[in-house]
Amino acid sequence: MNRSRIIKRCLRDAIAASDRFLSMPEHIKKKLEEEIQTLEYELNHELPKELKRAVALGDLSENAEYHMAKQRQEFVRARLGQLKKRMADLSLVNMSNIPKDKAALGSTLVVYDSTKDEEIEYKLVTSEESDVSKGLISTTSPIGRALLGKRVGDISEVVTPTGKRELEVLKLTTIHDEA
Repeated sequence: MNRSRIIKRCLRDAIAASDRFLSMPEHIKKKLEEEIQTLEYELNHELPKELKRAVALGDLSENAEYHMAKQRQEFVRARLGQLKKRMADLSLVNMSNIPKDKAALGSTLVVYDSTKDEEIEYKLVTSEESDVSKGLISTTSPIGRALLGKRVGDISEVVTPTGKRELEVLKLTTIHDEA
């Protein structure tokens, strides 16, 4: 097989593979990038100044300002690590791993809440997108976790801060159905 055929085949395979991936929504990416940028500025510019000021005050063993600045520095470093990991985790979601017949990320469900005696529509989203008032439920929330993997007709019991609820899935639209 000659070199140009191999390159064409690799490109074709890469394009086909990219169609199976769902990119992170831009608004989530922007939100995470803004927080990372703010924290990196604080870590590299503001905190060193605070530490330098605190050191100038003298005895570090009893210097509350110094200890607070060091604690903040540790917190900022840890939070940056979390945010960067989350960016990496969300950078590409493999569409082929999202089920076509069960509730998963991106699915919209209509459920009957027997506790409230009403039908409610939920969309399962990432924690960054969640907005309960709009029916956008994080897959990591109690309701989101209870609905993951459910099919039409399934009943799920969920314990929420307001008490135990029983939800029956009446309608399911997966991310594949919406595409």
